[in-house]
Amino acid sequence: MREKLSILLVEDNLLNQRIVTFSLKKYQHEVTIANNGLEGLNKFKEKKFDVVLMDIMMPVMDGLEATLKIREFEETSNIDDRTPIIAITANTMDNDREKCISFGMNEFMAKPFDMEKLLKIFDELKITV
Repeated sequence: MREKLSILLVEDNLLNQRIVTFSLKKYQHEVTIANNGLEGLNKFKEKKFDVVLMDIMMPVMDGLEATLKIREFEETSNIDDRTPIIAITANTMDNDREKCISFGMNEFMAKPFDMEKLLKIFDELKITV
């Protein structure tokens, strides 16, 4: 059995929110939802999360800008243990993964959501509590 993680899901699509939350709760993970990047940034500043799952294309603030601002917050707050951020996106062009990494994300996962692939990414990034 996996350890229970505190996960911030930054996703504007209600159906995707439900699918990801349902899948994660099967593993007893705690999921906090933010509907856009700005909301995600604000929730990140309020609470420590084990991992952030970040959509890219969102209203108000996209996932790339939100990731940059999260990394800036970690740096200015002297947070040494950076929270892993995983892009979960429909953008699947060849350079999209590299772009996400260049903005401070740790990994990239194409939609549709695949729980087995996400668990593999958790293992590769050694995401534990």
